[in-house]
Amino acid sequence: MEGVSQKPVEQRTSVTICFAGDSGDGMQVTGSQFTSTSALAGNDLATLPDFPAEIRAPAGTRAGVSGFQIQISSEDIFTPGDAPEVLIAMNPAALVTNLGRLRPAGTVIVNIDKFTQADLDKADLKSNPLDDGTVEGYLVIPVKLSTLTKDAVAPFGLGAKESDRCKNFFALGIAYWLYNRDFEYTRNYIRAKFKEPYLSANLAAMQAGWNYALTMELLQRSFAVAPAKLTPGTYRNITGNEALAIGLVTGTQKAGLRLFFGSYPITPASDILHSLARYKNYNVTTFQAEDEIAAACSAIGASYGGALGITATSGPGLALKGEAMGLAVMAEIPLVVIDVQRGGPSTGLPTKTEQADLNIAIFGRNGECPMPVLAASTPSDCFDIAFEAVRLALRFMGPVLVLTDGYLANGSEPWLLPDVASIPSIPTRRTTEHNNPGGQLLPYKRDAESLSRPWIVPGTPGLEHRIGGLEKAENTGSVSYDPVNHERMIHLRQQKVDALAAVIPLAEPVGDDHGVLVVGWGSTFGSIRQAVISARMDGKAVAHLHLRHLNPFPKNLGEVLRRYDRVIVPEMNLGQLSRMLRADFLVNAQSLTKVQGQPFKISEIRAAIDDVVAKEG
Repeated sequence: MEGVSQKPVEQRTSVTICFAGDSGDGMQVTGSQFTSTSALAGNDLATLPDFPAEIRAPAGTRAGVSGFQIQISSEDIFTPGDAPEVLIAMNPAALVTNLGRLRPAGTVIVNIDKFTQADLDKADLKSNPLDDGTVEGYLVIPVKLSTLTKDAVAPFGLGAKESDRCKNFFALGIAYWLYNRDFEYTRNYIRAKFKEPYLSANLAAMQAGWNYALTMELLQRSFAVAPAKLTPGTYRNITGNEALAIGLVTGTQKAGLRLFFGSYPITPASDILHSLARYKNYNVTTFQAEDEIAAACSAIGASYGGALGITATSGPGLALKGEAMGLAVMAEIPLVVIDVQRGGPSTGLPTKTEQADLNIAIFGRNGECPMPVLAASTPSDCFDIAFEAVRLALRFMGPVLVLTDGYLANGSEPWLLPDVASIPSIPTRRTTEHNNPGGQLLPYKRDAESLSRPWIVPGTPGLEHRIGGLEKAENTGSVSYDPVNHERMIHLRQQKVDALAAVIPLAEPVGDDHGVLVVGWGSTFGSIRQAVISARMDGKAVAHLHLRHLNPFPKNLGEVLRRYDRVIVPEMNLGQLSRMLRADFLVNAQSLTKVQGQPFKISEIRAAIDDVVAKEG
């Protein structure tokens, strides 16, 4: 009977599971359904979808493996887990690709129907990993998953290929039994997604998987994870890209502006365009441009016209947008640019994660071309960072760059829906008033506090003025080639960015006020925070400081850094932030680098902390 395991149930604080198979096996759907079901059960959770780079790699090959890892917990968690305790592998390639991340003595549920010699050849294996010692030390549960699925859906008249496509729901049924998940949510998903006979076939496959797990001798018990004690309120499971879209819409609504989003599809940023396209009723216009340059320039044109122009990209697209960002800096008009980082350089690792675009974000434009740079720390924080980007772009009248990455974009976690009424309005600098009565209009006359100019929409009667990419004369905005004026304007544009330090939060470490400080930015947040918590529980003096504002830095950052004996900076690059901290504050920042297309594990950062503490003696 569904919902009653009829075997011993072991209570766990947290569990981690990984689904892995061919890119056509539906592993992302399987993982997403397990995620949504766990969110509805009240668990805290974090996910790590892992896509193949090829659109359709040859079936059964290692290049085509698609994985989805999720940790669910009854306590606050910050990562999708260092090592799964259960791996459900649909073929040999999925097994050998993901076995290394499984914890010692973990459980492997494997589809032995896909371990023929032909399948081993596709995975470039000389021997069967189930027989040659590869899985020694693990609990291996062989399941004729394809055959059992075919039997379960036989009444619905599907062909062989269509029957095999239902096996991901059979695997999901096993997982639902193993972790005492209710699958009414997935039933409703199947009813909404599929038509007959696929609707009934997938429902039957999922129930058959649950039933099979119940009778499987090797599965002696199931596991239960209680709901987490979260802050009361309404939650939804959200990915970073979805949160960015909602944050941008919220920001423009609070500013009373139309949102124009010009973008060119690129992995892993494309879902921002898809998400924003659903919000037309919130004064949102989306435009799929023919290339990255056109996307950025269309957004600039929208900002010229009085909307807030926004554009998004990944990796190499940011380089293509560089000249347009320089135009926005020179013209001093608001713009939000989002870079969802991926492995580089060039095309690099388009479906993997990295943090290697910090240098180009800070320095990657011609001339002295300063821009504020922000970085999100978690999938749900993407909402807050998008709202902050809108606020700063409208305050200082210029482009703001937001950094996320593939891990944040595709990963998900529970998000507490904010009270919309409590979100502050965002003032704009749009004006229809002449700012020099009786004299020449001064379109570049600056506000004393922010050094920002007024925002004048073209066509406003009496406020006609010149705008463009050539150097401006101070105040009037006329084209100027005067050397002294050029240097003056260079300093003013830098001072505008620097002035934002007065309106961004101060740096506030979490943990001890002495000893070792671990400084991070972006998606390293979860692993660092968990490693620091673990180290402090063991009596080590350590703290975590996570930077969301990277240009300008918080105005007290230097003071904070100097309070600690040692500074460790984990980054998924070759030490870009650590070099900036060394240059700006003359601190001995120690880099901890990883550029493997995968996020940091908690254990990797904890080992670095232990090593530094041991050397300090």
